[in-house]
Amino acid sequence: MTVARLLATVPAPLDPVNADAPEVVHRLLVQRGDTELVALDLDSGREARFLAPWPRRFGTATVSPQGDFAVFAGLHAVRAVDPAGNTRWELPHACWGGCGAMHASPDEYVAGEDHESADHGSAAVSGDGKLVWAHVCDPDDEAWLVLDAADGQVLGRAETGTVASGSFHTSHPDPSRMNLSIGEGEEGSPVLSGRWDGQLSVAKIDDELILLAVSPSGRLLTLDVTQETLSLHNEDGSVRRELDATGVLPASTDGRVYWDLEGAFADEETIIAADAAQRRPRHWVLHDLTLDDEITYPFRVAGPPRSAGEGSWFTLSEDRTAVHVWTL
Repeated sequence: MTVARLLATVPAPLDPVNADAPEVVHRLLVQRGDTELVALDLDSGREARFLAPWPRRFGTATVSPQGDFAVFAGLHAVRAVDPAGNTRWELPHACWGGCGAMHASPDEYVAGEDHESADHGSAAVSGDGKLVWAHVCDPDDEAWLVLDAADGQVLGRAETGTVASGSFHTSHPDPSRMNLSIGEGEEGSPVLSGRWDGQLSVAKIDDELILLAVSPSGRLLTLDVTQETLSLHNEDGSVRRELDATGVLPASTDGRVYWDLEGAFADEETIIAADAAQRRPRHWVLHDLTLDDEITYPFRVAGPPRSAGEGSWFTLSEDRTAVHVWTL
């Protein structure tokens, strides 16, 4: 058994009854509530609060590495706001709700029922805080945009050719690069890699993968949609190694064996992964994608391991009221 060492326990700033589970983004504990987003710096303890422009069920949100602005990717627009409640900029786009409208404000749909189960895009801020990457809905297609974080100007645009039910971004250690995962239900699960060097270039890693984590050098950890095979990719997207759950992980009571949908890099060669077939998922140490040992914790934790940066990962407390940060 490998014992995880606790680095910190950080209470969630919002009541989980009225907020999403907290997560760690850019070394900030981030939690989205019904009316605000809170970002707490794990190192300094500094806190920033951002007024939410629409209810949390309508889209996703993230924050800049410095905690000086938040970005809300809604059904009809991407909006950046500062802690004072001011709109830094807003970029309208076609509605993710399927109506095709260019809504002027969320007031046009938040009170109705026809947008309750709408699809959604996502956004992320680059590691240096200079760029915002946004997956948006256009009238005729979906697009991946690179925006100037200062004013929202569109710097680059690439059509994705997808029909998303949802998406999420995974940051790259190189601030000029970003990764986008798009869920299309039964239609596919493409993973895209983007680079901005004055022009936007986009490469597709695969059509049937889920991106779990990115290493300090830019290697990708992915999982196939059946949750059977973990893959470690080189920076160019080519497969370096693979590890099937069958024959490696213990089976559940129903005989199923599969990996969980989250993972983290503790360092360039060390991966923290979990199996999802147990009542309480077990976490494992993998070295260069070879299973090494099971991780034990000094107390019960909930959910899979997720990257917290700087060689650490985080888990949630069982009641979702705190984040535990761990290292080996």
